[in-house]
Amino acid sequence: MVKSHGSRRRTRELFRKSTRTTVNQYLRQFPEGSKVAIVIESGSTNGFPFRRFQGKTGTIMGKRGKAFIVDFKDGDKLKTIITSAEHLKAL
Repeated sequence: MVKSHGSRRRTRELFRKSTRTTVNQYLRQFPEGSKVAIVIESGSTNGFPFRRFQGKTGTIMGKRGKAFIVDFKDGDKLKTIITSAEHLKAL
């Protein structure tokens, strides 16, 4: 059988859920400049960031529709992702 090369391969432990999702996670708002952690909520695939960014800390730079623009350092590079509120956690 050929190995899968999808974006969610080898994520059984990484995306394991320990608690139930509440409605409040989807309705959170973050002001610009606030610090957030990228914590992927596996139950919701809308605005799902790539698995490499799980656990990274960044800064909210703006909003695009219902999603937030997050800047963070990955090594020496400054990277930007656009993700939904349920995948972010305030610090």
